[in-house]
Amino acid sequence: MHLLIPYAASHAEGCQATLATLKVPNLQKLISRLNAEALDEGGELSWSPPHERALARALGLAVSDGLIPWAALQAQKYPELAHLQGAWAFVTLCHWQATTHEVTMRQLPMQDLSAEESDTLLVAMKPFFAQDGITLYPHEPGRWLAHGAVLDGLPSASPDRVLGRNLSPWMPTAAQASGLIRLVSEMQMLLYTHPVNDARERRGALAANAIWFSGTGAPVSLSGPASARPVVVTALREPALQDDWTGWASAWHQLDASQIRQLLDAQVRGDTVQLTLCGERHAQSWVHQPPTLKQKIRQLFNPPPIQGTLEQL
Repeated sequence: MHLLIPYAASHAEGCQATLATLKVPNLQKLISRLNAEALDEGGELSWSPPHERALARALGLAVSDGLIPWAALQAQKYPELAHLQGAWAFVTLCHWQATTHEVTMRQLPMQDLSAEESDTLLVAMKPFFAQDGITLYPHEPGRWLAHGAVLDGLPSASPDRVLGRNLSPWMPTAAQASGLIRLVSEMQMLLYTHPVNDARERRGALAANAIWFSGTGAPVSLSGPASARPVVVTALREPALQDDWTGWASAWHQLDASQIRQLLDAQVRGDTVQLTLCGERHAQSWVHQPPTLKQKIRQLFNPPPIQGTLEQL
């Protein structure tokens, strides 16, 4: 059993203050009984966040920043698309908020977007994408699978990197990105006057005024059995993205009493377990191996402080 926990910590001031009083006894006990693997080091401006890198490695994928082929993996689940060669991406409707100094990703994906609204916008957008050799296929409301040669080798930033943040560090910069940046501008003009957005604004919903490319890459095959794939825990994501550190601590307490406790119980029974904690920069995994005598003594008398473990992420 392998638990992968995104947003286990943040360098945000509010999170660092919360860590000082965070009580997660099952997590601390579990980590003291496992062996740490090498730290997966990264930067907070990497295109792929630590939890996506960790998940990709667990699935047997090669990790290249901004080129983890999440869209291609999704396309392979559709029988009518699985035969297509070449690169894929997700194209997601979103809301950009512009100020004098920056453009911020305020909402991604769009909330309360109906299937009918999504289909209407897809029909309007398809011809523009076709001019750049990109074909759009339905996936879910406001999010489509895009297929085209221009997407090959094009790094893209994860939605989890850009939500609520200034977009400048994560705009595409690859050689073939100029056409896509023009396409993004064309979509902004199209969406600005589209009747779907007029209706959304009348009912007080945010307009879908932009698009975002993500999950770019070519089709790959997963290695390893499905049973070995990690369980991704999402409980900490929303409060972390909203800077709600009281809610984040509460979610940690619930997680510690449930899934972390279950993993600890499995480890005590002698089951093979793994835990991966991910922050904004780094990811750290711990695995079950027979403890040495020194480790047994440490477990009993000198368990590592959990705050220091989380702060390093």
